[in-house]
Amino acid sequence: MILDIKTYPDKVLTKKTKPVGEVDAAIKKLIDDMVETLYAKRGAGLAANQVGESKRIAVIDIGEGLVVFINPKISKKKGSAIMAEGCLSFPGLEIEIARPEKIEVEYTDRRGQIQKRKASDLLARVICHEADHLKGKTMLDRLPLLTRLKLKRQLRKK
Repeated sequence: MILDIKTYPDKVLTKKTKPVGEVDAAIKKLIDDMVETLYAKRGAGLAANQVGESKRIAVIDIGEGLVVFINPKISKKKGSAIMAEGCLSFPGLEIEIARPEKIEVEYTDRRGQIQKRKASDLLARVICHEADHLKGKTMLDRLPLLTRLKLKRQLRKK
């Protein structure tokens, strides 16, 4: 089922999500719906709170195959690169954001198994973007204060 994506300034986007315990049938159904939504909306990543669920789950596919991240925790970061980012919760908006070039992330997969993965470049960027969502942060929070306030004001007017 394709889910509705919450868009800024919906408050759910600024709330920290809750860790997932057991990967049960309800969690797997949510993941399936998130994956269907991700592909239907042609995104690279989608966090559960973007579809109104306060669960620490993100689904990502940058064209190299789907990865499901449950309770992701970025344990290492290296380097920095600035690149334009978009977001399904900010339709039509692209802004330059600095992110780590390489990361290491620990997470639980869809089968309930603990995994560790190294990622670089675009995959590292998308993982960081979705991990921010799960912490109640959006790409706007990565901007300098005055730029962020000005952009928020403009977005609210729309």
